[in-house]
Amino acid sequence: MKLLALVEQLAGELEQAGVGYGHGTTNAFDEAAWLVLWKLGIPLDELDAQADRELAPQEEQAARELVQERITSRRPAAYLTREAWLQGVPFYVDERAIVPRSFIAELLADGGIDPWLSERTRQVLDLCTGNGSLAVLAAMAYPEVEVDAADISADALEVARINVGRHGLQDRIRLVRSDGLAALPGPYDLVLCNPPYVNAQSMAALPAEYRAEPEIALAGGSDGMDFVRALLRDAPSRMSENAVLVLEIGNEREHFERAFPRLEAVWLETSAGEDQVLLLTREAIAGL
Repeated sequence: MKLLALVEQLAGELEQAGVGYGHGTTNAFDEAAWLVLWKLGIPLDELDAQADRELAPQEEQAARELVQERITSRRPAAYLTREAWLQGVPFYVDERAIVPRSFIAELLADGGIDPWLSERTRQVLDLCTGNGSLAVLAAMAYPEVEVDAADISADALEVARINVGRHGLQDRIRLVRSDGLAALPGPYDLVLCNPPYVNAQSMAALPAEYRAEPEIALAGGSDGMDFVRALLRDAPSRMSENAVLVLEIGNEREHFERAFPRLEAVWLETSAGEDQVLLLTREAIAGL
């Protein structure tokens, strides 16, 4: 069987099985292509170039088995491949950390935050770092900064340590175990945070693929704002005078605005629209 034909056939099986997406792909074809190409050791951008490649029986069988595991286990593909990509950068990931997919990555890559930064931006915090991907991308985007990558989960920090080492950033990224900002005195010039923000009703309805991730990285309480409330309470004391906080809140904008009706936020545009990520100045937070 040819490579493209196998991908199309397995995409049909994924579609029929009703698996959930959102951990690097959004549809059955892309999911099947990712799994098949990874299993065969083919670069992910070479599907078109190798579409007519005739597969050996053992190659076809190995790819079929991996897709079947994806269907039966309902685990995200990234946990099966032990790899996820953000902005073209590869990261190791396993079940100890959430699969990285933050839209903040786009803002780091395309300079969407840069108008609020200056030559004084030196100390960066990636709070709720998970596998460390945003910390790594921040260090790559701003070669002059030092980054603290913090998480409450010791397991997640071990995954982050792998990625910091993989990208040779041990000298510029410090891993810190912290419950919120408790172990982080600062002051920071830029705070990045993709916190647990899923509200209780949405948590109860999550597909199995999301329930395979650490719940502590997702669940944000009844309205999704539990972590955010504590963060905004403590943040000003950890921020320098001109610092900004870039906060991802996913589909919870309504709950965010209800919880903080007087807060002046700048909503930043990403590929998901203008209501997923917001920016707050220290002055705005301190005025709460």
